Amino acid sequence: MTALRQKMIEDLQIRNYAPNTVRAYLRCVTLFAQHFGKSPDQLGPEQIRQYQLYLVKQKKCSWTHFNQTVCALRFFYHATLGRKEMIDQIPYSRFEKRLPIVLSQSEVAALLHAIENLKHRAILTTIYAAGLRVSEAAQLILPDIDSARMIIQVRQGKGHKDRLVMLSPTLLDLLRQYWKVYRPAHWLFPGKRPDKPINATTIYRICQHAAQTAKLAKSVSPHTLRHSFATHLLEAGTDLRTIQLLLGHHNLKTTALYMHVSTQALRSTISPLDLLFSKGNQESTK
Repeated sequence: MTALRQKMIEDLQIRNYAPNTVRAYLRCVTLFAQHFGKSPDQLGPEQIRQYQLYLVKQKKCSWTHFNQTVCALRFFYHATLGRKEMIDQIPYSRFEKRLPIVLSQSEVAALLHAIENLKHRAILTTIYAAGLRVSEAAQLILPDIDSARMIIQVRQGKGHKDRLVMLSPTLLDLLRQYWKVYRPAHWLFPGKRPDKPINATTIYRICQHAAQTAKLAKSVSPHTLRHSFATHLLEAGTDLRTIQLLLGHHNLKTTALYMHVSTQALRSTISPLDLLFSKGNQESTK
């Protein structure tokens, strides 16, 4: 490990960045340096511009990955190299505003019923029932399931924040069945090694396999279940502020996105086409 890489790791750790973020930032800066075959501290604004054009035109990466690379390079030049003037030389892209994919309640039921493996079904059910992120579900330990208070404690979620979410009685019954069979000792959902939690990539694969088995036409990931959790709560009449707290969103604007994917208001709104023909039918009967 080079001294420069070690310094960036320490700079990220001092600022309490999450381990996943540390790995992602290091990977982005490494790929940038490898593209030019030089140490990143020897590269400047012109190389950054060339690399951004490469990501867009040749690699055709997602805008999420593009902006993650921008964040990593900004941190590297500002915090690690102390070159604050470089910040203005590393522009973000404008995000494409896309609505999240949401499953109907019947589609969620079909997905969960398609899973024969009890552990796999318990994992995805937990994500949907509590609106958890994949990393949050993977990091759950046994004491986080508080059956006395009927809550789940989510420790150090995104932004290093703890929060409480409801524990569904249906989920609790499933987790009890799961515990009797698998007897986890520490992690609620251990990986291949009992002393390590299940890998997030494994959860993604479980979800994709379940969606294929259920023959769902939509593109489904574990985060789709989180989106569905929020949307179904909104359609059931839960207020936006409560959903914000359950999801652990810092900004209410983020939670308000689900107002755009909820179909309750849309379904209760009559199309002007129906009004037109309804009026025509009334006039024809006069």
